[in-house]
Amino acid sequence: MKIKVVKKSLKDVLKTPSKRLKKVKRPNILFRTLLKIVSSFDLMATNFQLEKINMDKLNKKEPCLILMNHSSFIDLKICMNKLYPRPFNVITTSDGFVSKNWLMRQIGCIPTKKHTVDTKVVKDILYAVRKLNNSILMYPEASYSFDGTCTTMLDNLGKLAKLLKIPVVTIITQGAFLRQPLYNNLKLRKVNVKAKMEYVLSKEDILEKTEEKINSIIKSKFDFDDFKYQQENNIIINNVDRGEGLSRVLYKCPSCMNEGNLLTYKHILKCPTCNKEYELNEFGFMKAKNGVTEIDHIPSWYKWERSCVRKEIEEGTYHFEDDVDILVMKDTYTLYDIGEGHLIHDINGFKLASKENDLEFNLDSKLTYSSYSDFYWYQIGDMVCIGDSSILYYCFPKKKKDVVAKIRLATEEIYKYRKENNI
Repeated sequence: MKIKVVKKSLKDVLKTPSKRLKKVKRPNILFRTLLKIVSSFDLMATNFQLEKINMDKLNKKEPCLILMNHSSFIDLKICMNKLYPRPFNVITTSDGFVSKNWLMRQIGCIPTKKHTVDTKVVKDILYAVRKLNNSILMYPEASYSFDGTCTTMLDNLGKLAKLLKIPVVTIITQGAFLRQPLYNNLKLRKVNVKAKMEYVLSKEDILEKTEEKINSIIKSKFDFDDFKYQQENNIIINNVDRGEGLSRVLYKCPSCMNEGNLLTYKHILKCPTCNKEYELNEFGFMKAKNGVTEIDHIPSWYKWERSCVRKEIEEGTYHFEDDVDILVMKDTYTLYDIGEGHLIHDINGFKLASKENDLEFNLDSKLTYSSYSDFYWYQIGDMVCIGDSSILYYCFPKKKKDVVAKIRLATEEIYKYRKENNI
């Protein structure tokens, strides 16, 4: 999928008048019916199975908060098919509206700016529930999983549940990540997909329990690991290119500690510094082709990388810096290419500057618990997005390779480190 981009200076972008904010719509029944029909083909192709747990407790006309894990494009198709005819609004990243604003609103999408303070989306959610009697579908991870496990989630889900006072339902998939992993440029594989839809909290539960307890209950449901699921169920993925792009996630060599220039070819990951080679086998294990296999599980490797980033932060050595290409979003009608800039990330946060655009934007690390980082974003490239409620900057590193996963990890660990140490 591509996105509309127009070349323009930042000065001219800022002159562009802001579009009038539109009210949330009740999703169009004709579009919902069409999407149910269209989505059926993908579900049939994956032999999709849905297990419902305590869903008889939810009244058909009762709105609820639906929380789903985010692994691939099939996520929304599952909801469009299996929640039908229940009307629901989907909390969607604002860039998903570019050049298709009208259509996205017709199917009930509500735009939000990821990892920024967005008070409007809360007002939109309340309007959808209280005025339109709609359910709300939200992906609390806010980003695709990089390693097939849960991405860092919002820490205010309990607060949202208390505010809405409606039942909470979770939908957790298995196999969706394996079928179309983000690191592999979302290439499709022949893998079956299933999901659990569970009634987790009633209105009475929400009134009785604390925000912290509600948070804990919800997060416990997001305990998944698609690679472990593959291994335990002997699922064979024999696509020859199954490992291509894996260096985006496994960017650090556990043998020599070199990072940022590992190479992938078909199902092989190679470190050019120590010549260590690892194979992603058909059952989802990483196996060294020469020497000892230090870590054979991709999520464990990614977790180890997180611990390495945390150590850099604690020792005061973490620092990222590179020239970047910059796209800007000011509204949901187009993206603007404003040329080049320079991005710095350290314990204090992000600093983005561009001499040609007279730009200097700073984002304090205390204000963002994670970063909107993505691989092959809209077929343009690997990206890190920063911004605020008025404007977003999509930054594409020009010189450094396979860095956006580390930036996401660093953002999360810096936020936790500063919070834990009251810095």
